[in-house]
Amino acid sequence: MDFTFATAAQIVFGAGEFSKLGELAASLGSRVLLVTGAGKSGPEKACENLLGAGLFVVRYAVNGEPDILMVQEAARLARVNGCDCVVCFGGGSVIDTGKAVSALLTNPGDPLDYLEVVGRGQPLSEKPAPCIAVPTTSGTGSEVTKNAVLKVPEKQVKVSLRSAWMIPDIALLDPELTLSVPPAVTASTGMDALTQVLEPFVSRFANPMTDLFCVEGMRCGSRSLRAAYEDGRDIAARTDMAWCSLLGGLALANGKLGAVHGFAGPLGGMFEAPHGAICARLLPGVVRMNVTALSARAAENPALARYAQVAQILTEDGNAGVEDGVKWLEALTAALRIPGLGNYGMRADDIPAVIEKARQSSSMKGNPIALTDEEMAGVLQEAL
Repeated sequence: MDFTFATAAQIVFGAGEFSKLGELAASLGSRVLLVTGAGKSGPEKACENLLGAGLFVVRYAVNGEPDILMVQEAARLARVNGCDCVVCFGGGSVIDTGKAVSALLTNPGDPLDYLEVVGRGQPLSEKPAPCIAVPTTSGTGSEVTKNAVLKVPEKQVKVSLRSAWMIPDIALLDPELTLSVPPAVTASTGMDALTQVLEPFVSRFANPMTDLFCVEGMRCGSRSLRAAYEDGRDIAARTDMAWCSLLGGLALANGKLGAVHGFAGPLGGMFEAPHGAICARLLPGVVRMNVTALSARAAENPALARYAQVAQILTEDGNAGVEDGVKWLEALTAALRIPGLGNYGMRADDIPAVIEKARQSSSMKGNPIALTDEEMAGVLQEAL
């Protein structure tokens, strides 16, 4: 029962709660860097909300996944305008950008000073500037995690800037903001959310508190992802998925992930593929391979029984076995029309490089058992 749990100082959840954004931001600062996606209507509403609370607002639009140069550019904009607070309004890329900017506003140097794996990995010396995260998709859970995933193009990898101080001060989740998310994005982000309540449940670092979030998250995600995909205006399904995403963020921030995300970082750096789509194609194979490896080399590992429990939750069948759960995941991925990784440019020749990079990933350390190169290659081959 020994564990440590950390999360945002305040979580505001519910339909219509977006209206409180200006009031919440005013409690943290007076000059706001508003980090958004490239769209117009949603960001304009966020800007109006903040201006209505009497705040100075300067906007930075994120195009694509955040990289080092993007974060540096946004941080410079914030400094020039004397911003003392960051509001992130958008998907995971937007929130990760904003979190990284808030860290750089109070800490000297550039992102490489603090990045894992390919950077210098220095700890932050000062708390980041106050930050509010408002997700407009249901997937990453970044609104309650302590890292920002950044792309390092020259290294062809995505890695994290990480600190317990980087958890946003306020996470504001309004399921109504996700009603207009298109089906393909709903599918990709939703599979990321589902993966992030499954992996921490079988992680080497699982604990009783994260277990609660994972079980509830798997129940919500498994019953509502397809419904949200098929009818984006289904507010009940959208609420379930926002809840699943939040629970995944809480779980992974405190219980770590596993091989799916261990592979996803390198793959996302090497190929232009949505993160959630990568997770979706890898998840069934990772589950199957982990169970095979555990059965052969660590039959006493409690993760084996947990994988059976996962299958029963996903299928809503108390008699389901692991293979039933794997087939359910494969059927869901097919129903969501998520293509194989070969469609994003990955080839069999790339597998050794992916394995080499994945072994350095922090997520891989949470996997319930260390996989061999041959086992890892089998998962990647299956995902093609």
